[in-house]
Amino acid sequence: MTIEEAQKTVDEWVRTIGVRYFNELTNMAILAEEVGEVARIIARRYGEQSEKESDRNKDLGEEMADVLFVLICLANQTGVDLTEALKNNLEKKTQRDKERHKNNKKLA
Repeated sequence: MTIEEAQKTVDEWVRTIGVRYFNELTNMAILAEEVGEVARIIARRYGEQSEKESDRNKDLGEEMADVLFVLICLANQTGVDLTEALKNNLEKKTQRDKERHKNNKKLA
């Protein structure tokens, strides 16, 4: 699925199954909550925190997909073409960082 297809699919889902979009501020709060769930899994599974029994069966991919879903909702609501935005972002990063990371001794 392309990013464009994902934006269309999420829009169709929201309009048919979800009834309507939550407002942008609500979705921003939901996005923060979902990112927190990803952070919790990573901190406990890959970081130094111990993993609670209730976290052991959490699916990191599913939680990341929740983040992506809400991010796509926000893009749809605000008229952002994520394909174009990502393309532009990668071009910006390429120009800005084309030598920076190669010259970073910490990454050697």
